[in-house]
Amino acid sequence: MKKKSLAYGALALLLASCSTSKKIQALKPEASYSKEVVYDKQLSYVQLPVEISIADIQNQTNKFLNGLIFEDNKLEDDNLQLKVWKQGPIVVTENGGKLHIELPMKVWTQVRYGVEKFGLSAYDTRDVNLNGVIKINASVALTNWKLSTQTQVAGIEWKESPTISIMGKKMPITYLINPAIAAFKGRMGQMVDQSIEKAIDVKPYVIDAIQSIAQPMQVNQEYNTWFGIQPLELYATKAVVANKKITMNLGMKAYLETVVGNKPGLSFDKNKLALTAVEKMPSEFNANIASIVTYQNAAALMQKNFNGQKFESGKRSVTVSSIDLWGKDGKMIVEVGMKGTVNGMFYLSGVPKYDAAKREVYMDDVDFVLDSKNKLLKTGDWLVHGLIAKKIQESCRFSISDQLKEGEKTMAGFLTNYEPMKGVKVNGAMTQLSPNRIFLTPNALVAMVVAKGKVGISINGM
Repeated sequence: MKKKSLAYGALALLLASCSTSKKIQALKPEASYSKEVVYDKQLSYVQLPVEISIADIQNQTNKFLNGLIFEDNKLEDDNLQLKVWKQGPIVVTENGGKLHIELPMKVWTQVRYGVEKFGLSAYDTRDVNLNGVIKINASVALTNWKLSTQTQVAGIEWKESPTISIMGKKMPITYLINPAIAAFKGRMGQMVDQSIEKAIDVKPYVIDAIQSIAQPMQVNQEYNTWFGIQPLELYATKAVVANKKITMNLGMKAYLETVVGNKPGLSFDKNKLALTAVEKMPSEFNANIASIVTYQNAAALMQKNFNGQKFESGKRSVTVSSIDLWGKDGKMIVEVGMKGTVNGMFYLSGVPKYDAAKREVYMDDVDFVLDSKNKLLKTGDWLVHGLIAKKIQESCRFSISDQLKEGEKTMAGFLTNYEPMKGVKVNGAMTQLSPNRIFLTPNALVAMVVAKGKVGISINGM
């Protein structure tokens, strides 16, 4: 490994009068850490498939359309008055990717008939009561957070043909009521559109779901570690009608945050979350898994690497009797107690890195902590720059596999039917783990590993 001289302390060499071993004491580097909270975030896209059952559409439409739903009281313009009542529950089904709506109705019409000749009028009026079902097809879209429909009246199915009785004979009056029915059809389509738009506003549900998900979740109480979501933008693709439900594929661009320290606050304004239409939704999910290892545990793990080992170079040899470690200015300090040709405490300084293949933390850019100006350095030069030093440095590593498994277990809990509020569930899967950064805190070493995969938030029961 590459060697560099660091001016952390002075090296003093004391020779024991009755021994060939040399007692070496180096100045111990004092621990120092940044006072800032350890904070790391990854940009992700979270799927938000909002599902609304056809049954819910039916229920909401029935709530908004009741009683008298159409009225035309002008007799003079078309010789017809018309009133339409909802006679039974509206039935909503799916058909060919559209909503199919059937509305049972009762119709009362007053028909004026007669002749006008030579300036004289002879009219009579008759009341007609009809029963039928108006059939409507509706395409579906999501507009300004609301479910919108474009309806087209497919037709009216009368239980009996519209007729009136004149002089004991039934006379068809379809030609008379058709103009009014045509106006009614147009108005009926508008009323269905308006009722569905008023009934199905997805924004409150989506925002409530996002707020519940965004609440930071404490994943490690001992080290005050938090995981949270910071929403940035929302997207929507086309609404799809299938399988007895309407699916609106929403997506959220967000930072997935891991914080070690104080609980993070919500950092988004729900009123500023606009909904942007897109053709395709990104699906990349990235989140940091924080693996926390105390310095004491790390030292114990590292000590196992040295158990029973004797490091030799020519006639010289040493064994490692003790290991301790801590942080200083972003680097890891390892205190190595040695016995053999030299005795004493030596200090290695290096940058902690993560070996993804072995799931281990190791030291890079390693140096002995020595004062290069010290004239007695030459006495220990064979140790500092020789084969023994290299072997010792290679053993200064420790596994964080158990901590990663615990972190993966915590993340899996978040990705498996996690329900922060009723009707809102988070599901997903991790497909890849990649090393990120390592932080040295006063109490522990924190290794951040990026988990990649997919995640979706389902919102039901609107």
